[in-house]
Amino acid sequence: MNYEKLGQDIVSLVGGSDNIVNLTHCMTRLRFRLKDRKQADDEAIKSLEGVVGVIYSGGQYMVVLGKNLLPVFEAISKKYSFSESDDAPVQKEKEPLSVKSVANTVVGFVSASVAPLLPGLIAGGMLKVLLLIITLLNANFETTSTYTLLSGVADAAFYFMPIFIAYGAASRLGATPIYAMAGAAALLHSNYTALVAAGDPVTMFGIPVSLVSYGTTLVPALLIALLAYYVEKLLNQIVPGIFKSIFVGMGTIAITMVFGYTILGPVGSILGNYLSGIFVFLANTVGPIAIGVLAACLPWLVMCGMHTAIAPFMAQSIADPGYDAIFRPAFILHNMAEGGSCFGVALRTKDKTLRAEAFSIGFGCIFAGVTEPAIYGINLPRKQPMFGVMAGGAIGGIIGGLLGVRAYTMGYSTIMALPIFEDTIIAMLIAIIVSIIAAMIVTFILYKEEKAPESIAKRIEDDDLVSIANGTLLDITKVNDETFASKMMGDGIAFQLKEDTIYSPCNGTVMMAFETGHAFGIQRNDGVEFLIHIGIDTVKENGNGFTPYKKQGDSIQAGEPLAKVDRKVLEAKGYDLTTVLIVTDANGKNISFKEEGTVKVCDSILA
Repeated sequence: MNYEKLGQDIVSLVGGSDNIVNLTHCMTRLRFRLKDRKQADDEAIKSLEGVVGVIYSGGQYMVVLGKNLLPVFEAISKKYSFSESDDAPVQKEKEPLSVKSVANTVVGFVSASVAPLLPGLIAGGMLKVLLLIITLLNANFETTSTYTLLSGVADAAFYFMPIFIAYGAASRLGATPIYAMAGAAALLHSNYTALVAAGDPVTMFGIPVSLVSYGTTLVPALLIALLAYYVEKLLNQIVPGIFKSIFVGMGTIAITMVFGYTILGPVGSILGNYLSGIFVFLANTVGPIAIGVLAACLPWLVMCGMHTAIAPFMAQSIADPGYDAIFRPAFILHNMAEGGSCFGVALRTKDKTLRAEAFSIGFGCIFAGVTEPAIYGINLPRKQPMFGVMAGGAIGGIIGGLLGVRAYTMGYSTIMALPIFEDTIIAMLIAIIVSIIAAMIVTFILYKEEKAPESIAKRIEDDDLVSIANGTLLDITKVNDETFASKMMGDGIAFQLKEDTIYSPCNGTVMMAFETGHAFGIQRNDGVEFLIHIGIDTVKENGNGFTPYKKQGDSIQAGEPLAKVDRKVLEAKGYDLTTVLIVTDANGKNISFKEEGTVKVCDSILA
């Protein structure tokens, strides 16, 4: 695969480099912030070879690349230089004021504020896991200065959480991050912490200051960043230009922290306490059900990109009450269920290639915590395995909740993070085993491998061309798609389908097979190349309603089945299933088609 070209195509189709505010990535997705989301061509990006899907959520435009992620990201980074700051102007669609729009704005703001912090929390959590393992092997290690220093490194992102949250919030708002960060850092400064330790009454300009410890807090930093943004904006409007460099920064941090110490910090602390109280209540009452329901819903949340909205709750629960009894357990158990479902497919299939792929991807879910290849490559296209994923997550979540699993620090959603559950590690291990086995068994029972229809291939010459389906011929110029009707891609013929199976029109090789099963490229043995496109705009279904029988590189004979189409499902959704056969490269041959008539598979369609 040409990663450089794929990267350039993606950048071009999201509106070009000028439309990109910044570019980051996670394990399987490019994450763009765009100035104008409308400039991105979703369908064109989805059709690129190597792209698994496109998601827009929380102000981020995400291109799912799976295993192709890192090479494509590196190729883009070499060619383009995108700022890491997130303060460029962004055009936002105005939504009518409603509970939904307000909720979306709040969740988007909080999620974006926490996002820069999460890798640090996870890195620190996994370092603590390593230190714990070393301590178990060598009890004296805990008394060494090396352990003390590394333990401080592991705790740093967590202890200084307010500073990193302030950075994320200010970046999201388009403010100057250092002002919000300085305000948050002041809450952790030794001048303030000494006053807290002393416990004597403290005032600021005569206003009482609540002596609260703000280490590891989230909400106070969010409120301080918000106020700093508006104070800076106001001062920039009223301070004369020549004095801005002196008074805007000074005024921003001073005014913000007068309110920060006296109002925002205490209010944020109270809100955080209420939030932690909700987590404790849920864990103590409906904990098992909550974990099971969340784990069962996560595959759909991941596909919509909505799982990122849960991140702030994970961070807050670790900060207070000091453990996460719902969110991290559900995330890990969902990943285990994805892996178990892949194992179920592997055990059920007779396709050796699919079996090897499913086992490999399943182990990736469990040991690496990467689920998109499982969702988009194995489970979703085959439908029944998704029931296995949901069942495994739900059952494992309920078992884990009943056993009282608790994550005491942040960690990645992989079995390797088991030590973060400390005294509940055995309970979590049991829940993980249950999730994997339940998902595997349910998938094994439900998954019915689609068998290709019998080949009705006839002996035809290598330069002949036959009907790909039972149906009626339609002049290509009458197809309800300008690209095909204008012969922009080449001359061809269209078919109105009477049955569900699509067959090969010639002897040759499958040169291209979309994972969605809606399109195939075939090279005839004499070098002529054809494109078969099933339906109009059916790429939007991302494989739903299609069962491909052939893959790239397969040799094929005229009359061999290529794919099955669930016409009832797709037509019920309003799709036009007119199927086209296009000559994309005539290789110097003169090819003309019949213009009308009823045809059966393997009937010649040449004029």
